[in-house]
Amino acid sequence: MSTVSIALSNTEIDDLFQRYPMAEKRKTPAYAKWQIKLSDCVITAYESGKVVFQGDGAEFHSSSYQGAVKRMPVPSISITYPQCGSDEVGTGDYFGPVCVCAAYVSEKDAEWLKSLGVQDSKAIKDDTILTIGPKLMERLVHSLLILDNETYNRIHPDHNMVAIKCKLHNQAFVHLRHKLKALPKHIIIDQFVKKESYYRYLRQEAEVIEGIHFETKAENKYMAVAAASVIARYAFLMRFEAMCQAYDFPFLKGASAKVDQNIVDFVQRYGQASLTKVAKLHFANTKKAGL
Repeated sequence: MSTVSIALSNTEIDDLFQRYPMAEKRKTPAYAKWQIKLSDCVITAYESGKVVFQGDGAEFHSSSYQGAVKRMPVPSISITYPQCGSDEVGTGDYFGPVCVCAAYVSEKDAEWLKSLGVQDSKAIKDDTILTIGPKLMERLVHSLLILDNETYNRIHPDHNMVAIKCKLHNQAFVHLRHKLKALPKHIIIDQFVKKESYYRYLRQEAEVIEGIHFETKAENKYMAVAAASVIARYAFLMRFEAMCQAYDFPFLKGASAKVDQNIVDFVQRYGQASLTKVAKLHFANTKKAGL
């Protein structure tokens, strides 16, 4: 487990807290302003201005506040084709599955994707995702993995969210390599953990894809990651709607306070045991709903 300590101004500490609205708020230690728990890191901000990051994601979450790291130029391969990229959807939603996609994009594909307005799926309305998603799946060679809630809850006690994402991304690229026979030189992941930690989580995997370029906000820079993001979002929306239909229940996306009441309403109708089939039970929302 990594530990990083840095000194921040009050403004920076407030900004840091606002970055993670869905984080679990923990009991504040002595002399601290607040402490929050993420899937890969615990962050504690002290009244002195010292902020401590502890966990596998410590260096990643602290890096944007460390001047030397912040100013480092990031190499770009965004206009180099062919390329393949991966992204995930659903990790911030209490209800619904985790969807990970890896997609292959050639230069011709890139021009076509641009004509469709493909970009980070978070910047595209869901109605548009539902329209263009099937088109991308039909044209692009891709690998889509969907981790249902029941399986997620079974494996989470032994694999945290970061470990699960690492293994899903790697497996998506493994499947893509089998489809293509060989991956292109440029392989990109929308970075959610440092490279060293990513490969550490994969030590027990039978096949591991090497030579990956890790970059934050990659879905805004690399068309392959953007396409993967759209396909993953489309798959999530389809599974989410199917879940609403199956239970005749208005599940809410995200993990806001409104979701807490949504949980209570669902349990009153279907019982607490049914939650394991539709939700990520380790989220703080479960406890907030009184379960």
